[in-house]
This record gives sequence, structure tokens and C-alpha cells, in this order.
Amino acid sequence: MIAEDHVREDFLYAQIADRLMAQIEKGTLKAGDKLISLRALSKEQGISLSTAFKAYVELENKGIIEARPKSGYFVRFSPLNAPERLLAHAQGPLIQKANVDDMIRTVYKTMTHERIVRLSVAAPSSELIPEAKLNKAMIEALRKSPHSCTQYEEVQGNRALRQQIAKYAFNWKGNVSEDDVVTTQGCMEALIFCLKAVTEPGDTVAIENPIYFGIFNIMKSLGLKILEIPCHPDEGADLEYLEKALETVPVRAVLFVPNFSNPTGALMPDYRKKQLVEMLAERQIPLIEDDIYGEMYFGKTRPGTCKSYDKNGLVMLCGSVSKTLAPGYRVGWCFPGKFKDKVLSTKITHTVSSATPTHAAVANFFETGRYDLHMRHLRKSLHTQCLRYVQAISDYFPADTRVVRPQGGYVLWIELNAGVNAFELFETAIQESISIAPGQIFSTDARFSNYIRISFGAPYNALIDAGLRKLGELIGGMIR
Repeated sequence: MIAEDHVREDFLYAQIADRLMAQIEKGTLKAGDKLISLRALSKEQGISLSTAFKAYVELENKGIIEARPKSGYFVRFSPLNAPERLLAHAQGPLIQKANVDDMIRTVYKTMTHERIVRLSVAAPSSELIPEAKLNKAMIEALRKSPHSCTQYEEVQGNRALRQQIAKYAFNWKGNVSEDDVVTTQGCMEALIFCLKAVTEPGDTVAIENPIYFGIFNIMKSLGLKILEIPCHPDEGADLEYLEKALETVPVRAVLFVPNFSNPTGALMPDYRKKQLVEMLAERQIPLIEDDIYGEMYFGKTRPGTCKSYDKNGLVMLCGSVSKTLAPGYRVGWCFPGKFKDKVLSTKITHTVSSATPTHAAVANFFETGRYDLHMRHLRKSLHTQCLRYVQAISDYFPADTRVVRPQGGYVLWIELNAGVNAFELFETAIQESISIAPGQIFSTDARFSNYIRISFGAPYNALIDAGLRKLGELIGGMIR
């Protein structure tokens, strides 16, 4: 009975916090408004004082409200007061060959430096990784293995891991089995295997623009041409633009990131995913779906996948735990559909098999239920951090700053004054021990010259606050 009461209390405080948040988002409660007292909230909602307190603490942790000594609780920040929402990008040239390799190499050099405020890394900070539980999972996996994980795995991958990935596909309405899964060394390897399975050098592949720079570097390494499809910050890739382009450009494959695309944070609505799958199925064009951020949603339910609408085996879904659990473990996978044999042939040629210890450890982490618990905590932390970072940008950046309002993921895509050169800002910020990702590195022709990407993967603290404040000052100093 005590356990049931505790669950009910947790459910109630979250429900009350969500309702208050909805009032703040709609503008019913505005910044500066005083909230009713804890005692009044308790009486009005028929809840305990403890539950009322938890609801207010939940909003306080997100930076939405604040407690003032001897005065009560007040609305501190409203999404309505955030920087203006970023609008759609202008559509650029159809096919580009330029690259920004030198710029990317310069940015990469700073991404792992210590003693700097790393706003450039779209990955979980060490504080968000359950290292002790991962260590325990590794030890358990080694003990269970008859050869202490020293032998090669079968080519398709660790069977226990494939079973767990197939079970987890239930969250995105996936109707798959372990035989549909091929494990890889991270998501990037999965993307490469899938691309090699459906393309030849000289083929054209459609990708979003802007997009994570690693993706168009893959294209270059495989000798592929790029068709850039404008990406709307709210709905993702412009499907009407793609459909029109397909009439004149011989596209061999499409590679999109429908859920919380990097750097825009865009979330393609499920009905648009279905539309995309059907459009490509009519033309027999494979879709490679990068779903690496799909589990990092801030809402009540996980967004769907294109793969769930696939009836012909043309959608190749790729994922990993690099953004959710352990970047260094290099545990990834793909559902290659009808191209499974080609993917396996490529894997045999390149890696033979995946790393046994880390893949077995992650399988154990899933199987014991630790992954579900970890993801609940991670999603809550990221949502809170996102709100705190947006609030700081609103406080410290120039008034004409525009920013996305992501529904999940790790990043904020920010448009600055047209007079700001993002790469020059990057170089100046590095001198102040602040690392950002300049917009130029997210397209083949450096067109997003007044955009920056900031990651909220690190818990908000005094160092982050000081870094964002200083960054705002630097931006202000560049506006002529």
C-alpha cells in the first residue's frame, strides 16, 4: 500500500506541474506573476502539501518558476518570452560540390579539449552517464560469457543485443525480430554500410540541409553526389521540394534524420513520415533513416519512425546508444530491410564482427531494465537543461536572436544578426575558452554563416551560465 501511495503521489505532482506549465506556455500565467501558495494549491487540488511542493520544485528545476524568500513562488520564465522562433531556411542551390573540411577539422580539435565550456558537443556529459551501472553490466556480461567475451561474435551481431533491440522497437511500433537486426560499431558505421548496400560511386543521395557534417563527409568518402533538401526547423525535410527534385535528378537513395535532426532539432510529424515512405516506395528509392536521437523526446510518447510505415523493405533504420548511454562503447545497429544480405557482405569485408565485450554489456543493460530507468532520467534532465539554456540565451544574447524550440534531442540551432560571422565568433570564443559549432560546417558550401549550434548536453551550472553570458557579449560586439 505504501508503494502504491508513492506511485500515486509521483503521478499527481507530475500532472499538476504539467498543467501549470501549460498555463505558462499559453500565457495565462506570465513572467512575474505570483503563483498561489503551497497550502492553497494543496487545498484547491485536493493533494498533500508534499505533492504540491514537488510540483513547484519540478518547475523550479526547469527554471520556469522561482521561490522568493518570504514572498512565495513566481513565474520566472515563459517560452513566450524566449527568442523569436526560427523560421524556414531559404532554399539554396540544388546540388553542391564544395566542402568545408578545413573548418570542420579546426572545430573538431576543440571538441574534446578540457578546461573549456564545451557547447559544441552534441552528446551526454559524463554527469548524465550511469558509469557505475554500466561497469556492473560489463562485469555481469563477462561472467555470463563462456569465453569472457574474448571470441568473435557472429557476423550479424551479439544475439542477446539483437533480441533487446528488436524488443525495444515496440516503442516506435516496429514489427521486427532479432533476425532483422545487424549490429555495428556505432551509428556512423551503420549509415556507411547502408549507403554502400544501395549506392555506387557517382550516385546522387538526397540529404537534409543543414545536416550533421559527418554525414556529408561520408558522402564524399564514398564518392557520392549530394542533393540538398531544405530542412524546416519545425517539420524537417521539405518533402514538396524533394518530390519536385526527384522529377529531374536521378536520386539513388535518401538519407534523412526525421527525429530531432542535428543541427536544427527538427521533428518530422508522423503523417509526413508516412508521406515520405510512400513517395519513395512509388519510385523504389531506398530511405536510410538515422534515428540516433529518437529516444530523446520531451513529450509523453516517443515519436514514430519511417520504418514503421515500410511495407517493402526499402527503409533502412540506423541507431545506437552513443547519444543515450555510452559514446565510447561504439554500439550501433541497423534494420536493413531487403538489403540485409548486402549489409552483411559489407560488414564482413570491413569489420568481420562487432566488439564482443561492449555489445554484450549493453545487451545486459537493456535486459535488466536499467536502460529504461536511465532513459526516463535522461529525458527529464535534457528537457530541463534545454529550458535553462533557452532562458539564458533570452537573457544574454542580443534581442534579434532567433532560436529553435526543439521537442527533443541535444541541440539549439540559433540564428544571429546577419552581421555576425559564425566562424569568426567560434575563433573569438575559443580564446575565451568557449567552444561552439559554427553554422558553416553544417552545409557543403558554408552557407549558414550567421548561425551557430549550441548543445545543452551538460547540466546547467555556473560555468555554463558564465560561458553563455560571455558568448552573448561577444556576439553583441560583432554587430555593426
